[in-house]
Amino acid sequence: MSEAAVTRHPATGRPRATLLIAGAMGVPRRFYAPLASHFAENGIHVETFDYPFEGDLSTWVEALDRRLAATRDWAPDLPLLYLGHSLGGQLLGVLPHAADVNAALTVTAGSGYYRFNDRMPLQVRIFWFVAIPLLTPLFGYFPGKRLRMVGDLPKGVAWQWRRWCLHPEYLLAEGEAYRAAFDRVRIPIRGYSFEDDSIVTKPAIDHLHAFYRAASVERRHVAPADVGARRLGHFGYFSEASRDTLWRESLEWLGTAVA
Repeated sequence: MSEAAVTRHPATGRPRATLLIAGAMGVPRRFYAPLASHFAENGIHVETFDYPFEGDLSTWVEALDRRLAATRDWAPDLPLLYLGHSLGGQLLGVLPHAADVNAALTVTAGSGYYRFNDRMPLQVRIFWFVAIPLLTPLFGYFPGKRLRMVGDLPKGVAWQWRRWCLHPEYLLAEGEAYRAAFDRVRIPIRGYSFEDDSIVTKPAIDHLHAFYRAASVERRHVAPADVGARRLGHFGYFSEASRDTLWRESLEWLGTAVA
């Protein structure tokens, strides 16, 4: 199994925590560099990485868990933090090393069950019932980049993700082992959703965070006007325009959570 490509952003000055940023499906680690640099400037070691282009989502869970362990080992005496965007936030609950995390932020991380998306119902059905089944066997992977759909995905990831998204309980389609894994997570979690996100809706995010039956979950649902923005959507949290609003409040929340 190939290892994920990794970038580390060491903290400026005296470090006070380490943070792993787990990215969204098909989003390269360079997308998270502005946020990572900002958190590093505020005393947090940050690691970003790319999922390996092989295997299935279970393979990616293993790769993500190894990165989480490596982030912990970077500075084992410091609190370990986690920030998961979309898929990265969805997978937190099933990571074996999630027990090592002291506090976590999830951003637009919700159930991918296709019936939750009532903002793009036709596009979602074309994606799952036409594009994935037809193009994945034809190309040997899902060519999402050329279609401007998600990004290129290994065939194993595409098929397993499709199975999850056609199941009402999403990744709990994997069975009781995944449900039990969520029950073992007992940390503070703040889950962000955005009113204008057409990809993952608030009900989907509420549904996924309800899987955490033992964690202390705080949901933060934001309209763009709440933070002086014109648009946030699925990706706006990571724009540098959010530096003095969402990034600042996230740093404050993490500091309080591990105090």
